[in-house]
Amino acid sequence: MPDDLPGRPVADNFARRFAPPELYDPKKRREWKLGRHDGDRGPYVIEFNLQHIEGLSGAIAALEARLAALNGDAPAPPRPDYISKTYARCMLTVDEWQRLLVADGEWAAREARDASDSSGSTPSGPPIDSMRYRAIYKLWPDFPVQSQIYRSVATVKADAAYKSFGAAGAGIVWAVIDSGIDGSHQHFDVEGGHALESPEVRDLHRCFVDSETTFLGIPVLAPAPIDPDGLDRPNPNASEQEREVFRQKRKALIEEHRRLALTDDFGHGTHVAGIIAGTGKSGSTIRLLERVEEVTARGELERGQFRQTGTLPAGQIRGMAPNCRLISLRVLDGNGEGRSSDVIRALNYVRERLNDNPKLLRVHGVNLSVGYEFDPEMFACGQSPICAEVNRLVQSGVVVVAAAGNTGFGTVAASIRATKVGLSNTINDPGNAEFAITVGATHRDAPYTYGVSYFSSKGPTGDGRIKPDLVAPGERITSCGAGKRLKKAIASTGLAPDDGSAYYMEDSGTSMAAPHVSGAIAAFLSIRREFIGKPLDVKRIFLSTASPLGRERYFEGHGVLDLIRAIQSV
Repeated sequence: MPDDLPGRPVADNFARRFAPPELYDPKKRREWKLGRHDGDRGPYVIEFNLQHIEGLSGAIAALEARLAALNGDAPAPPRPDYISKTYARCMLTVDEWQRLLVADGEWAAREARDASDSSGSTPSGPPIDSMRYRAIYKLWPDFPVQSQIYRSVATVKADAAYKSFGAAGAGIVWAVIDSGIDGSHQHFDVEGGHALESPEVRDLHRCFVDSETTFLGIPVLAPAPIDPDGLDRPNPNASEQEREVFRQKRKALIEEHRRLALTDDFGHGTHVAGIIAGTGKSGSTIRLLERVEEVTARGELERGQFRQTGTLPAGQIRGMAPNCRLISLRVLDGNGEGRSSDVIRALNYVRERLNDNPKLLRVHGVNLSVGYEFDPEMFACGQSPICAEVNRLVQSGVVVVAAAGNTGFGTVAASIRATKVGLSNTINDPGNAEFAITVGATHRDAPYTYGVSYFSSKGPTGDGRIKPDLVAPGERITSCGAGKRLKKAIASTGLAPDDGSAYYMEDSGTSMAAPHVSGAIAAFLSIRREFIGKPLDVKRIFLSTASPLGRERYFEGHGVLDLIRAIQSV
């Protein structure tokens, strides 16, 4: 069906109330990878109408009925994937989602009229609001999300906190929502227990990347009740043999999830995780790969190939909170691409599954070095589905740290030529979430001299709030190498890979700045445990103790992270 829905202007206008206008633009749909042609099915996120007369369950049942009847005798669209209590992911064509919104309105109007007639309402009486019978509150594109050290430890004073207070992250668990974590990297095999394989986290890793991988004939990402987190509640009337089959099936699925989540083909998540926790393993050979800056013919500096700059003693490379435990929640594929619905599922997994007992948190914080550019015409700033889910998680007692984004610099037309300038209002989602601690980037060891990184996304938010909240080192940060990025870096050195070595490499971006804050907070909570479960108090402490760089507030937020000041303030 064409985008302008010829002959149905009323229906078209009605549908547009419940979907962003940009979804009607074919160029935008291609940009968001919703299908190249109108007949292609693409991923959309449906926000349920919580005002439904029968509550959330009524809205879900209504959506199922609408979808089943949508195509008449033709095959219906695939069943929704319920990514959280209030959101579902649906695969729909352009024609299907437009007709779905129209059908939802028509069904709701008819049901409201029937309810009005059965209640004996008079024409002069107040009409029953048809909105209370709608299944869908809003339909969104499932946005594509993308990925966004030893010198930087001293910059935020994590080394001093470790030596003076023993702030090493012991007893704290942090979830890394990213491209996975390479569980074989020696950095995570720390003294006192493996950061990823210790009993308290071993069975909690999950992969949320869309995949056809199956185990025992069951899709790894199958919806409840046959996903691993639904298999721990067998039928109470089942026989012992049936219970044992249930347990073995769940165990096999958990093993498969762990295998996928502790694999990082892209390399981004491993680099992020290494900044938060872990340390160079004693006795191992540590090889450091750094980029060489080359001078071009025009006399400009540009980033060249990697080179091996030598080996380092194990103790010189350490995460912000070396003894913190990590949970890998994989949402990006081997190319560093994913969907916002996968991030929402991961956030919901932490809130509903892992922290189902709010008095006993199994996860204390989450790092989000993934996101997408915010479009102010799509929705109110900070109110997107992914931002709403972040705020819910924080309100449940979990600290959420988000990268501000790397879109703070661009090219604009000026007179007869293009000029490169810094750009305001460029904070990415989920960094726009009010309760998230949003982190911009600065120089790794001289922030007061060089200030805020040129690429770091800048505030204010689209609705006028101060963001980023603070800044942390994000330029040429050394951390664990893995996946395609490491292979490419090794290839550029001309050296043969040494499988017995622990490789570390440089990377830059607010993706590297955010885990500095995550690790610092994990270190803080390990010695100031009264603040566990109080993320807004933690945010207040770290913002009030950040050290100003003397730059514009919408560039630096409250200043650069200062762990020692945060610890001493309480």
